[in-house]
Amino acid sequence: MPTTPRPRGRPKAFHDKTDQNTVQALDRALGLITTLAAAPGLTLSELAEASGQAVATVYRALVTLQGHGMVELEEPGQIWHIGPGAFRVGSAFLRRTKVVERARAPMDQLMRDSGETANLGVEVGDQVLFLSQVETHQAIRAFFPPGTMAPMHVSGIGKALLAWYPEEKTRGILARQGLERFTTLTHTSETALLRDLARTRERGFAIDDQERAEGMRCVAAPIFNSHGEPIAGLSVSGPAFRMGLSDATRLGTLVRTAADRVTEATGGSRI
Repeated sequence: MPTTPRPRGRPKAFHDKTDQNTVQALDRALGLITTLAAAPGLTLSELAEASGQAVATVYRALVTLQGHGMVELEEPGQIWHIGPGAFRVGSAFLRRTKVVERARAPMDQLMRDSGETANLGVEVGDQVLFLSQVETHQAIRAFFPPGTMAPMHVSGIGKALLAWYPEEKTRGILARQGLERFTTLTHTSETALLRDLARTRERGFAIDDQERAEGMRCVAAPIFNSHGEPIAGLSVSGPAFRMGLSDATRLGTLVRTAADRVTEATGGSRI
């Protein structure tokens, strides 16, 4: 009698219950890396407080991570930082996709044509993860370094992806993440946000009108795979005094053209 083959990458004794398959010490160590990544540097006591772990436990984890280059200690002040090993691991994620490589030239052109910072992002864990950026030479400019995360409902790229996702997927993300208010212009009503997403799809690009940060605007468009599914987004972002709403159509056309170039270069198809 034929047996059902077990999924690749799992041991024979694998169970689908997460709590039976996690390594607690590893889980805590990765949590420390995540905490450090979100801060400019933290002391041992600050890390212990942020993680809810004992100082001695945190220190042992940090020393282990330090041995692999994942974290490093700045001696003056005894401040812990993310190490070069974490960068090397993170870079492997970028090598998984050709989108970053193929987007570089369109992003350069987009920055020159718009005069504003160009950004590339994807959705990871119901949030936008920024992968790459081409900064404008303007003194006042937007800054989203690679690795920055942002809620989708207040991100130009996030809204561009939500607008082209199947409605069921969009509603699921909104239900899980909620609609936190960041400014007076943030959409905190699902009905209002869905109306905005419908307008986004009609015009072909999304607008973040100071919904995350007062004084900053963003215009974005999705990048599609070979099945016509949105997999990433391109945007231009900058201060509202340079990026007026009257500029949205012009900038939207530039962003849409750049995103379509990346779609074509990666073998995708815009539906």
